[in-house]
Amino acid sequence: MSESLTKTKLIDPLILDLLQNIREHRSMLENLKCIEVDPNLTNIISNEKGRELYIENEFHKAKGFRKLHIEVAEFSKNLRILHCVFFPDPKFDIPIFGMDLVKINDIVSAAIVDLSPASQNQSKKYEKLLAEVDKSSFTSVREIPNWGKIFSKNVFFASLKNKSEQNAFCKVVNEYLSILVKLSKQAKTEFKEEIIQERIDYQKNYCLQQMKNEKTSMVLLKYFDEKWVNNYIKTVLFDF
Repeated sequence: MSESLTKTKLIDPLILDLLQNIREHRSMLENLKCIEVDPNLTNIISNEKGRELYIENEFHKAKGFRKLHIEVAEFSKNLRILHCVFFPDPKFDIPIFGMDLVKINDIVSAAIVDLSPASQNQSKKYEKLLAEVDKSSFTSVREIPNWGKIFSKNVFFASLKNKSEQNAFCKVVNEYLSILVKLSKQAKTEFKEEIIQERIDYQKNYCLQQMKNEKTSMVLLKYFDEKWVNNYIKTVLFDF
């Protein structure tokens, strides 16, 4: 855990468990390196009374991945968000790992994880593995929004009602990440331009569809102006 994150007292146990799990799997990827970005986008802090916020971003790349992004955020001391997207390098046949957790006070209103296809037939490689992950412990599975056609048919989306469901979600995330790491180690470099272009187009569409989730901008617009929010969404969260 970084010193800056500890200083903000953002020590939510569920977020910390998920963070540790994501970082452990990230460390298994080959040729892992930090991506240098504008320091103003790495740690974003405001102590203005009633509008306190803290955002910490981590950016890495690895063999098979163009960007590994983790964002931890806390707004007004009651809304906590963990956001993670691992974007594959289009030269490799690897899905997009995405995970989001939204917690208001002690209530997890949204928890989602998926390995989203980055080409037309890619999900056939892993859909059986995802389908076998135990998701039977949850009582409030949520409906995927209209913009969510980018997700695989094994996307998991729910509200988490108790500690048991939180633990079960951590296990689902762990298994999805394990499948991702396995797929990444099997992936070979692609040289056919039309196949690479298809994967580029899928990632662009993934980003465009994610930008249709108005809840992201609604939260940020309470703290930043529209120009800053649009730039943050397009360059930090969903760039391509």
